Amino acid sequence: MTVPAAGRGTTTVTPRAVRRIAERAASEALPDGGTVTSGSASVHGASARVKVGVRLPYPLPADEAAERIQERARTRTAALTGLSVPHADVRINSLSVHPLPPARTPSGDEPRGTADAARGARHTVRSGGPGGRIRAQRRIPSALTAAVGAIGCALLLVDVIAVRLGDAPAAWRTWLVDWASTHGPADTAVRFGGVLAALTGAWLLGCALLPGQRRRLTMAAPAPGLRAALDRSAAARVVQDRTAAVGGVVRVRVRVRRRRVKVLAEVGYGDPEQVRAEVVRGVQAALPELGLARTPTLRVGIRVRRAPHGPPPSAEKPRQSTTASTTATPAPAPAPAQQREV
Repeated sequence: MTVPAAGRGTTTVTPRAVRRIAERAASEALPDGGTVTSGSASVHGASARVKVGVRLPYPLPADEAAERIQERARTRTAALTGLSVPHADVRINSLSVHPLPPARTPSGDEPRGTADAARGARHTVRSGGPGGRIRAQRRIPSALTAAVGAIGCALLLVDVIAVRLGDAPAAWRTWLVDWASTHGPADTAVRFGGVLAALTGAWLLGCALLPGQRRRLTMAAPAPGLRAALDRSAAARVVQDRTAAVGGVVRVRVRVRRRRVKVLAEVGYGDPEQVRAEVVRGVQAALPELGLARTPTLRVGIRVRRAPHGPPPSAEKPRQSTTASTTATPAPAPAPAQQREV
């Protein structure tokens, strides 16, 4: 007995299954050190659309790697799901820097220039000069300026064409000409408009000349023609972790500026001078690891805050007294909080 096609049921591939297949296919085309960070998929009838986010190792040609990942995710997903995948979107979310392999000695049948070229490339990556600052794109100011200019020019052009064709001028242009002819520079409205226009022009000049991106620190370029920046919050997190790892520090506050780093550490126990020396040593070792083009100046502040129950117990056992005493010695009051800036 043959069951008609309408009564055999349907096979549905959920977007979750499509997403997992696309992520797995993308991971098969990743280079060594790359990982899949995110993925999404949507199914519309017999077609599907997939998006995959990846983390690639650096240095690596990103365009070639993305093209291989995109082709693998598209073809593999279509083959395993039976759906039509017109294209797959691949987004490189981040780059991970891996240590370069050690220099190897060229063999007898290998040209000697190969090792020299590899050594030169390695030297270029390590000793790259400071890269320029990454300029802000200024999308919102550019869009507002373009929209206002386009609207004003369009209105004026339409009115001029209408007048040329024999129609009367627009009411808004007639009113504007009459108002400008009856008001001079001494009027408050004219002065207010001039000040507003000057401020707007200064703001636009600042957007055009200043690089922006004040929340990012310029990093040293590992290769010519490459610019990199580090967010201040990430740098502050690294400094905070190094400071919190010092024994005796119970609380840390870090403020990262373009030219200086200010650290305020609260000491709960131990010698404050020794704790401060350890904090300075640890932070000074962490600052070069950030890879900044200019190492900021370090300022360390120490705040001594003792716990109400006193310092932590010592590993040594207290001495036993040989004589009995009937009078109890009152415990010393806890020292108030002290703050010292260095």
